[in-house]
Amino acid sequence: MRFQNQVAVITAAGAGIGKATAEIMVQEGATVIAIDVDNARLEALKDAMAGAGAPGKVIAKKLDAADQTLVRKAVAEIMETCGHIDILVNAVGGSTIIATPAATVDELSFEDWQKVIDFNLNATFLFCNNIVPLMRQAGHGKIINLASIAGRGLSGASSSAYAAAKGGIIAFTKKLSSELGPSGINVNAIAPSLTLTERIRPHWEKRNSEQQAIEIERTPLRRVAEAVDQARVIAFLASKDADFITGLTIDVTGGIS
Repeated sequence: MRFQNQVAVITAAGAGIGKATAEIMVQEGATVIAIDVDNARLEALKDAMAGAGAPGKVIAKKLDAADQTLVRKAVAEIMETCGHIDILVNAVGGSTIIATPAATVDELSFEDWQKVIDFNLNATFLFCNNIVPLMRQAGHGKIINLASIAGRGLSGASSSAYAAAKGGIIAFTKKLSSELGPSGINVNAIAPSLTLTERIRPHWEKRNSEQQAIEIERTPLRRVAEAVDQARVIAFLASKDADFITGLTIDVTGGIS
């Protein structure tokens, strides 16, 4: 088991890539601190893992990951309960926070621009800001951030605001890796292509068969990603197998480039 006796903090753990990552880590022995704004989803995750007899466990924490007071308090509580934090997965983010996720720059309002930037950057900063000192003190840690191929300029179905935000995650990841490497902390990211999470699947299903076929055709592996495809790469980056990898953003796209 790759994560036995390790404590992993995962934001947006109630659904999608965060949930899939939490499931893998609990199944491989981790104590997962699952952060989400949806308490029902957190409890469902907790019950499912307990019911499956997973060797790890879920500790659910309902809070807004972009509220600096709540984040600071939550991290202090985690340390009081668990004594250490080994892994941080920053999974908060997405393009559907605004009504028109694919809006062009002239269609975006400033309010929508700001909403997308804040949603995709603030929680990642706040959790890093509060957990990094603890990892420095421990002399080790793994941080994995969620970017997107939109941050590479490779998504035609998302806005410039989302591209800018996820490009920011890629740059943030690279900068943190150079800051934190001397302290034994690895910082990496993944850049998913379209992934059929609970939030994205309804948008996918609204596309007609021709539109879906175009997306599949442009993917060399000829399918659209599921959340577990992304979660497996996150789990790799969080494991000892990735001890000599830092500052990298892995495009998990089925070959889209």
